Amino acid sequence: MEVDYNVVLQIFFAGLVSFILVFMSIPTILKVSYSKNLFDEPGRRRVHKQKVPTLGGLGIFFGILFTYSVYLDWFDYQAIPYLIPALLIIFSIGIKDDILVTAPIMKLMGQIAAALIIVGLGDLRITDFHGFFGLTPDYFGSLAFSLLFVVFIVNGFNLIDGVDGLAAVTGIVTLMGFSFWFYINGEVILPVLGAIVTGALLAFLYFNVFSRSQKIFMGDTGSLLIGFIVAVFAIRFMEYNVDALAPAHRYTMKSAPAVALAILIVPVIDTIRVFFLRLSRGHSPFAADKTHIHHRMLTLGFSHIQIAVVLAVVNVLFILMAYCLRDFGTIRLLILVLVLGLAVFHLPSLGIRYRLRKMKRQKNLRR
Repeated sequence: MEVDYNVVLQIFFAGLVSFILVFMSIPTILKVSYSKNLFDEPGRRRVHKQKVPTLGGLGIFFGILFTYSVYLDWFDYQAIPYLIPALLIIFSIGIKDDILVTAPIMKLMGQIAAALIIVGLGDLRITDFHGFFGLTPDYFGSLAFSLLFVVFIVNGFNLIDGVDGLAAVTGIVTLMGFSFWFYINGEVILPVLGAIVTGALLAFLYFNVFSRSQKIFMGDTGSLLIGFIVAVFAIRFMEYNVDALAPAHRYTMKSAPAVALAILIVPVIDTIRVFFLRLSRGHSPFAADKTHIHHRMLTLGFSHIQIAVVLAVVNVLFILMAYCLRDFGTIRLLILVLVLGLAVFHLPSLGIRYRLRKMKRQKNLRR
């Protein structure tokens, strides 16, 4: 694979500009948050014990939007249709929820509206199931499935944003997983956008994880933005690998939906697992609880950064496996990724059960 150093420099500087913008903007956002008393209060379902500003997503949005807009004009890149208007809607519902708290139905309606813009007006749709049971969706089936997919991924990222660094690190890993495939096939705009978002998230991570005096959360603004952009990457990734376009690529892939699942393993498997757990207990799948994998890992004694790193390593291993088996067949690879994913994500629960049994045995021995 030949390296185009001009493209590499464009990608690097895209990430650098975004990083600098976010790094410089967050201290100002923190000052405003403290002056206006805009905090996330500690509570029963919160894992933090002190007030923390929640407007980190504002800085992330600013860095992404400004850098992406400059690159489109400066390098004459072909824009992803209607991406900016859709992101503005996601930003609006996220920032309102971070400041005033928004009813869940209103958040869902906003997500559907943003998805309609990018899927309906922008025609960014899943038009091929890659041989999955021989199914080929018509226009309305494609539209409906794409809308559900976007909303699901957006909420998946929103749900994993429960400990410091997890949503940001997961966003970086997933975007790099998608961007690498576009880059080695000669595509530029998506790797550049991936670098822009990665740079913004790296700057945010400094304040979210490592800074003690300037700590900030990304809030719903940040997690919804990441989820939406990742959903766009995933759809483009699957559409980029349809059979009709394969001959024009340097590298081919027959199992794109399964590989996409592997790249998105953390938000997808955690959301599926939690929903089924709640339903099995007779609860609403949307009822808040502490059954997410990061909650389980906290119970086992993992720190926030350890959780983010462990799940990032798991994510990378799934990506490497899927890339190696990219021509294994969509259904077979989907089953393999799903079974392995559910098994791996169930390990913390098994660890908690083992610990409880051990404690019970020790109590019995003391008697």
